[in-house]
Parts: sequence; structure tokens; C-alpha cells
Amino acid sequence: MPPLGSYSQEKGLYFALEVLTAAHQHVICSKVYLTQQAESACRDFLDLAETHSRRLQRALQYEREQRTHLEETIEQLAKQHNSLERAWREAPSHASSTPSAPTTSQGSERVNKEDASDEDEDTEYFDAMEDSPAFITVTASESTQHRRSQSNLSGASGCQASDWNQDDHMSPSCNDVSGKELLPRRQRRTYIPDKPNYSLNLWSIMKNCIGKELSKIPMPVNFNEPLSMLQRLTEDLEYHELLDKAARCESSLEQMCLVAAFSISSYSTTVHRTAKPFNPLLGETYELDRLEEFGYRSLCEQVSHHPPAAAHHVISQRGWTLWQEITIASKFRGKYLSIMPLGAIHLQFHSSGNHYVWRKVTSTVHNIIVGKLWIDQSGDIEIVNNRTKETCQLKFSPYSYFSRDVPRKVTGVVADSGGQAHYILSGTWDDKMESAKIIQSSRGGSGSEGKQKTVYQTLSPKLLWKKYPLPENAENMYHFSALALTLNEPEDGVALTDSRLRPDQRLMEEGRWDEANSEKQRLEEKQRAARRRRDAEATDALDEGRDYEGYQSLWFHQRRDPVTGETNFVYKGGYWESKEREDWSMCPDIF
Repeated sequence: MPPLGSYSQEKGLYFALEVLTAAHQHVICSKVYLTQQAESACRDFLDLAETHSRRLQRALQYEREQRTHLEETIEQLAKQHNSLERAWREAPSHASSTPSAPTTSQGSERVNKEDASDEDEDTEYFDAMEDSPAFITVTASESTQHRRSQSNLSGASGCQASDWNQDDHMSPSCNDVSGKELLPRRQRRTYIPDKPNYSLNLWSIMKNCIGKELSKIPMPVNFNEPLSMLQRLTEDLEYHELLDKAARCESSLEQMCLVAAFSISSYSTTVHRTAKPFNPLLGETYELDRLEEFGYRSLCEQVSHHPPAAAHHVISQRGWTLWQEITIASKFRGKYLSIMPLGAIHLQFHSSGNHYVWRKVTSTVHNIIVGKLWIDQSGDIEIVNNRTKETCQLKFSPYSYFSRDVPRKVTGVVADSGGQAHYILSGTWDDKMESAKIIQSSRGGSGSEGKQKTVYQTLSPKLLWKKYPLPENAENMYHFSALALTLNEPEDGVALTDSRLRPDQRLMEEGRWDEANSEKQRLEEKQRAARRRRDAEATDALDEGRDYEGYQSLWFHQRRDPVTGETNFVYKGGYWESKEREDWSMCPDIF
């Protein structure tokens, strides 16, 4: 029999073991319970999350549908607005209104031009413009010249329109004969063959071209118009009479207003011209001899192929010379095409020596893949008179359906060398420009961005420039203007490199597009072969240690401009003398 003490100890150990076992079982049961509770809570959370997610997805889908519906509604309202606007402008009661009546928000002057707001349902939308003009104009009463009659944003066509028959605020010297007093001595053509209706899968060609330089993309003539880039550059002279008038101005500030109107007028031909001009071949030229009719001669030459650059020189017997070198940088981005002209435009008046310099803004072609093509101009132009240091700041506002401003608006301020503003310019690049003389200025209230605006009190606005109506049936003739219809007209005595003699362009104008495409490929291959020969000559000269100048343009040479400090191509003379002699033996064989 074991001792009593050891029995008690053993019993205590058994008891303790039972307690520990029970506690362990309790702990295990608690863990199981907690695990079950956690799993249950997770399941509840997942159920709740899935329910909430489905509710959010339904709400998101509803918001998307509402947004789509709203966009469709706004688009329909915009179309109805345009239709009502056109109907109002074409109403007989509107046509019989007196000339001195105030213009509407879109301007009664637009009756004779094609409606520029005919964008269809595929037109790309922009957010509303946030940048408002940095100034406000107040039209002063003509009787007192100091009483304010009404206030409006500068550039809006809601300004009071003056009677254009009354005395203009320009000097009498600026308002002599218009510059078109001489009738053309030669009857120019007024039509070209209608554009054929060829269908083409644009995406099949353009999908591999995104991000590439446009001049390096082989394009069929289906995307072209039957004019070269040299001829399009010459179209800047359509409103040359503005420069004829400016040459007679005694006031350089008034002259600046006309120069600004001329710089804007060059864009008026682009509003419907969405087709691509032919890329000129290296050495290609184009002359426009209007000496007998309008007193000027114009010459363009393609002086570089990569990058593509054209030099242009115009001299007028009516007192001015214009020259420019334009390099086109372009990028295809899928939905739109940006065209960025690089290079300065120079204009000098013979009598005063006033020398104006400015640069072009960016052009954007929208709806490249889907929808109706349309073009817009946006950016800023600064025109500087380098003799007097007077300036003109022009702002081209991007087009927007939702902006309250007039479409394609351009505003500007003409200031003297000290920065004092003298004229306000307002209008649109596709229709007309007006100027208003400032008689008083003051600091106004802050705008939406907290910037203080200047309030200008002005005389009634006066018309500087108005776009000519397009010829009849222009929509079937590539929307060419009256001048554009004459640019590719065959003419005797031109250089052998003239764009009029380019065979693919001529075939396209005649409607023979298949033959034009074959000729275009032949000319481009001929140009590539000539470049390979020049590269081989350069390599041989390098191996032999000789100097090699490379390609040299025929009628222009590079010089450093004393005004801008840039190296550009300027006319070196000789072209018109060669035309007089009928000697084109120096011209390269490019066609």
C-alpha cells in the first residue's frame, strides 16, 4: 500500500491534468467559434460589398447614359441653333433691313458667304473657352467722342456696326483708290472640272502613319487638291489691295491695322479647304505675274525637301515688297492633324521704310478618321514694325460649340513703341476684320481669373477687310476662291520647273486620278533617285578630300536676316530676266 502522501499527490496531479485538459478543450472550442464568427463576418462583408458594387455599377451606368443623353441633347440644340440662325439670316425681312442697323451676334455681313458652321454630328467638341479677352471696349458716341454708349467684349460681332459709307477714321491718304482700279487685261478662267466622286478607305492608309512627318507619308492624290504648296503659299496675296492701301498711309499705326488685316486674310481661304496640296518637288517653282493687272510679281521655289521649305518673294510697283521662307512641320495624331508653319514673314514699304515681321499660327484639321473634316486656326501672332517698334498682338481663339464668343474669333491691339494702345481689332479669320480707334483707356474690374482688365473707350468700328464670296459651284471645285481657280491655269513662258507643268497635278485637275497616281509615284521615285546621286557625289567628294556644296537652289540663296538674326532664303534675282530672254536652260529636269 502506497504512502498516503504520495496518493494525495497523484490525485492532485490527475485533477490538475483534468483541469488543463478542460481548459485546452475550451480554448480549442473558442478558437473554432472565433474562426466561425470571422468566416461569417467575411461572408457578410463580401455579400455587402458585392451588393454595394452592383449598386454603384448601376449608378455609374445610369450616369453614363445620362451623360450620353445630355451630349446628344446639346448637340441637337446646337444644330437647331445653327439652322435657326441660317433661317434668320436668309429671311426676306432680314435681307431688307437698313445698312445702318446693328449687326447681330453672328453679323449680317455673312449673307454672301457659305455658312461656316455646317459641322455635322461627327464634329469634335471642345470645352468652353476659359480665356476671356484681357480688355473690354466701350463704343463712344460719335457726337461727343467721350460718352459711353454700350459695353461689349472686344472681338464679338455684337459691336455696333457703323455705316461703311461714312467717313473712315483712317487718314485720307489711306482711303484713296482701292488698289483694284485697273481691270485685268487678260480674261482668267472661272472654273475647273468638277471633283470626281472617288471613295477611299482612309483608315487603311492612315493607321500606319500615326506620329510620322506628313511630308514623308506616300499619299494618293485622293487626299489632294490640284494645287501645289507653292500655289497655296501664293494665295496669301488674294487681298493684296490691303497692302496697296497700306502703302499710301501716312500714319504707321493705321498702316499696322491694314497689315494685321492682311495677315489674317490669308486664312480665309482655308475654312473649307481641307484637302492636302501637292508636296513640291525639290527645285519646283511657281510664278504669279500680275504686273499688268495689279502691279506685282510673285515667285516661289522649293528650296529644301527634308525638311520641306519654300521661299517666296513678291515685289509690287505700288510700294511694297514681301518675302518669306516657310517650313511646314506637321504631325498626324489620329483624330486630328496639326500643321505648324515655321519661319518669318517680312513686309517692307518702299517710301517709309517700315519693315513688318510676323509668323503664322497653327492650323488643325479635325475628324481625320471619322466625320466631316473641318479646319481651325489657333494661336497668337505678334506683328512688329522694326523701324518704329510699334506692335500688334493678335489672338486666334480655338473654335468651340460651347463658347459664347463668335466662332473663329480674332482680336487684337495695336500699340505704339511705348506700349500705349491706339486701335482695337476684332472680327473673324473667315469673314471680316474691323478696327476701332481708342480715345480713352482705364483700368477695369478683375476677370474670372482675378486678372485686372483694361477698359478701352473707342469710336465706332470701321471695316478693314471683308472676304470675297466664293465662286458659283465652288463646293464641286475643291472650294477654290476666284484666285485659286486661276493659279493652275496653263500659261506660256513660265519656267520648266513651274507647278503648272507638273503632270500628276494636271491629270488630277482633269479628273484622271488613276493616271495621276501613277505619275505621282514616277515623280517621287525620280526625286529619290536624284537624291541618291547627290548622296553618292557627297560620299565621293569626302573620300577624295574635296568640298561638296550639296544642292543649291536656283533663284534663292541663304543669308542671315539682320532683323531676326535667322538664316533664311532670300531672292537673289535673275528669274524675271530669264523669262524676258525666254532662256530656261539652267532649270533642272524634275518632271
